[in-house]
Amino acid sequence: MTDAPAPRIAVLVPCHNEAVAIPAVIADFRSALPSATIYVYDNNSTDGTAEVAARAGAVVRQERLQGKGNVVARMFADIEADLYLLVDGDDTYPAAAAPEMIALLLRERLDMVTGARVSVEEGAYRPGHRLGNLMLTGMVSIVFGNRVSDMLSGYRVFSRRFVKSFPALSSGFETETELTVHALELRLPVGEMPVPFKERPSGSESKLRTFRDGFRILGTIISLIKRERPLPFFGAIAGVLALISLALFLPVLSQYLVTGLVPRMPTFLASVAAGLMAMLSLSCGLVLETVTRGRREAKRIAYLSISAPEF
Repeated sequence: MTDAPAPRIAVLVPCHNEAVAIPAVIADFRSALPSATIYVYDNNSTDGTAEVAARAGAVVRQERLQGKGNVVARMFADIEADLYLLVDGDDTYPAAAAPEMIALLLRERLDMVTGARVSVEEGAYRPGHRLGNLMLTGMVSIVFGNRVSDMLSGYRVFSRRFVKSFPALSSGFETETELTVHALELRLPVGEMPVPFKERPSGSESKLRTFRDGFRILGTIISLIKRERPLPFFGAIAGVLALISLALFLPVLSQYLVTGLVPRMPTFLASVAAGLMAMLSLSCGLVLETVTRGRREAKRIAYLSISAPEF
């Protein structure tokens, strides 16, 4: 009886101006995963990141569309492997944790393992980023299920069937949110492992802007709720409109019962308009819920068409 072949592992490193950090990232992952192929996708860097990565021994490719989401979409489309490890190129995540994350995915036959960040250096995980992550992760947990504690982690391991069924529609840092919601929405088997999180090396600058990217991620979450949970989304709008309609109508009704007149005609018309909008919103939610269910079934079939790892 022959041993099963070792899985082909691809380490995916999206990069924009990471010339300072990328040599250490490549060296550390080559040491931790000697059999893996390390791919660095350069995203319009101006500091020589691509040249530095090539000298360090990575397979270097280019993605001209700016934004991490665009890079991830290109990587997932281009690269063929059995297991995929996605990590930021800023040398803040430990390569030493990679073998254990991969072992967890294979042992429990999971489709995604997230490296949940644990700060080991003062200033590595800024309070604003931590608070924002807790709030955004909490929102997603309430709507889609509480199975991921660090939704915005940039350190993950995926099965092939996750990668090749992932639609990758976002363009920027909100791609982590999309990855998480994809797994939760399709009820995929996922896991987490705490990993130490350290500061960037000296001379390296974060591309994440707390408020700008935070609001973009919030917008993505709202968009995903509307797209994946249309009945609760539009139902909530319908409920608010119905309450407004009722609040406007009750004084008019009270006055009519006393006097038999409707002197506040604009208020009455506004209440009718709000009531009609509430019914329209609820109707949209019901129709879109049917469409979403069909789309979810199609995504599930696409996912199931790819074999699970057998290693």
